[in-house]
Amino acid sequence: MAQVKRFLQEVRGELKKVSWPGRRELMESTLAVIVTTLLLGIFIGIVDFFLSQLIGVLMR
Repeated sequence: MAQVKRFLQEVRGELKKVSWPGRRELMESTLAVIVTTLLLGIFIGIVDFFLSQLIGVLMR
């Protein structure tokens, strides 16, 4: 049990050293992730559509 207590104390000490982002930085990072995800999803959808069409033509 003493090991668990020591571990939790060390975790708490390490978490105090973390540089947590501010609200503005967090919002900007979140927006960047959402935009990147949407753009990548659109790109993959377009590539998938054209490859599906190409395979359809080749299968005739």
